[in-house]
Amino acid sequence: MNKALNSNQLWFRVAELKIDEYGRVSITEKEAVDALYQQKVIDFQNIYFEDQTIIDQFNQARHSNADRFDDLNSVPIIDISTAEFDKANQQQWLMPEDYCPNLVEYLYSRCETEIQTNRVSEELELFIQHNMMDLLFYLKYLVDTLRANNIVWGLGRGSSVASYVLYLIGVHKIDSIKYKLDIKEFLK
Repeated sequence: MNKALNSNQLWFRVAELKIDEYGRVSITEKEAVDALYQQKVIDFQNIYFEDQTIIDQFNQARHSNADRFDDLNSVPIIDISTAEFDKANQQQWLMPEDYCPNLVEYLYSRCETEIQTNRVSEELELFIQHNMMDLLFYLKYLVDTLRANNIVWGLGRGSSVASYVLYLIGVHKIDSIKYKLDIKEFLK
């Protein structure tokens, strides 16, 4: 059965895409045409084309075809460092301002042994060094929101399972102390 393509989709695998340091995807005209021939899917609203001439030609044709297609986007210029970009995005997280002001106390209260307490201390120092404390607050909020709405999430995946703090927050269900996972695997 042959399904018609949605006007703003191409078939594509993520591994085939170029992703810049800001997490944006861009492709060339040839890659878009190849994807059309191979019937792969991608949402045009979440990718950018590298050639402004092609973008302008497509968008002009789009306007003369009674909105059958969405405009293509060129890669917006970002004139800040990736660290500044990440910080700005972290400040825009939509969560109550004082959601969990005692997160550190909460983490220590979940520790039952000296080994656990020492591990939490070690990890918190690393999270501070990597300017990731805002992320911990957000993850606590996210996990609590998922629980409150009966939304299921995975057991744990990738290097995040090396963090005992993330285990205590509930991001994953892998006890990194029990399995002797080194936190440095997460914060490389």
